[in-house]
Amino acid sequence: MLDLSALPPGFIWGAATAAYQIEGAAAEDGRKPSIWDTFSHAPGNVDNGDTGDVACDHYHRWPEDVALMRRLGLDAYRFSVAWPRVLPDGTGAVNAAGLDFYDRLVDALLAEGIRPFATLYHWDLPQALQDAGGWPNRDTALAFADYAAIVAGRLGDRVADWNTVNEPLCVSWIGHLEGRMAPGERDLTRAVHTSHHVLLGHGLVNRAIRANARLAPNVGIVLNLSPIEPGSDRPEDVAAAVRADGHTNRWWLDPVFGRGYPADMVECYGVEPPVRDGDLGIIAAPTEFLGVNYYFRQIVVDDPAGTAPFARQIPVPGSLETAMPWEVYAKGLEDILVSVAGTYRPASILVTENGSAWHDTVEAGGEIQDKERTDYLEGHLDAVRQAVLRGAPVDGYFAWSLLDNFEWAYGYDKRFGLVRVDYDTQARTIKASGHRYAELIAAHKRSREAVI
Repeated sequence: MLDLSALPPGFIWGAATAAYQIEGAAAEDGRKPSIWDTFSHAPGNVDNGDTGDVACDHYHRWPEDVALMRRLGLDAYRFSVAWPRVLPDGTGAVNAAGLDFYDRLVDALLAEGIRPFATLYHWDLPQALQDAGGWPNRDTALAFADYAAIVAGRLGDRVADWNTVNEPLCVSWIGHLEGRMAPGERDLTRAVHTSHHVLLGHGLVNRAIRANARLAPNVGIVLNLSPIEPGSDRPEDVAAAVRADGHTNRWWLDPVFGRGYPADMVECYGVEPPVRDGDLGIIAAPTEFLGVNYYFRQIVVDDPAGTAPFARQIPVPGSLETAMPWEVYAKGLEDILVSVAGTYRPASILVTENGSAWHDTVEAGGEIQDKERTDYLEGHLDAVRQAVLRGAPVDGYFAWSLLDNFEWAYGYDKRFGLVRVDYDTQARTIKASGHRYAELIAAHKRSREAVI
């Protein structure tokens, strides 16, 4: 029996989504294209030619989705605001209909006692800003802060919890170095420049939220982190693991926590980030929490013929893999939480995403008995418990994802949801994993009420 009583009494139980993955209504009420609209509509970029044009139709079905959150017993809901819905051209005129949508959503969440956690950038850069240079251009960071000020000014009388940027690694390395995500570039210099401007944007947005929100804000950045291990004890593989750790973890954590960019990685890339006077101080300004997304560990070997960081991830023989396919390794979440807590001393850590995709089967009665996802959920929650017992200040967990959704370049085949979405009818069905999550939430709430 999973005992989560060791989690803090005020532990936040949530679920997470992202705008382009669920909202749909891609051309409604004044919204203009983002880089993901452009990328997904280009042949060959997304499996099956899928796009986010309709997705889960959350833009119209949000009342039903809020009701699902209530049935699950969530304390909190992490959603993202679509920049091109609020500022269709990235800057300039505000689209009132876009802000009105998030107004209604926030009010509905609060009416159900669900705490809104707003993410300001989850990858949907307005295409107009991409056309003007995108994230390699410093002006995009400045535009990001202006957009954040508008959203915080409108919602900040009711929203206290803010994520600035989701997974800058994906924005920079996967979107600008590997080309597997929007905008689909493969240029190391532009990728390094992007990494700095996204982190600068985080710092500027941290400042903008505090200047414009009426409620005292809780601000954090969300980083996707992985424990890194060498594939052998060969010196080349050990060195590759150090580089992979720098690429995946230290390049983001070090500047956010006031250490600047790691010198070994600047040397590895051969590209200096375009830092100006004062930038590092802006990036390292204090925040209330660090968001950690965890999906897998990395076992790597030296790959001198590859691209930076010249380390190649290898599979783990005999391991259980999700549909992605990613190794199921719950202890990696415990390890990364403990490591980050010990090295960087964040005041608070939130697990802002953790979840798994499986090949779900709908049974004759309509149920989805997704035992693999349930086991994954329980194993990773136990890893959070272990991390707390080892001193990591983990104050919340957001399951990825509330709904099956558009899974970026994988399209709709990869299902992460606690709730199944039938994309033909848009019918929602809580899976067995969702019911189990609700049970765990209720059990923890009962335990903390007993303490009171």
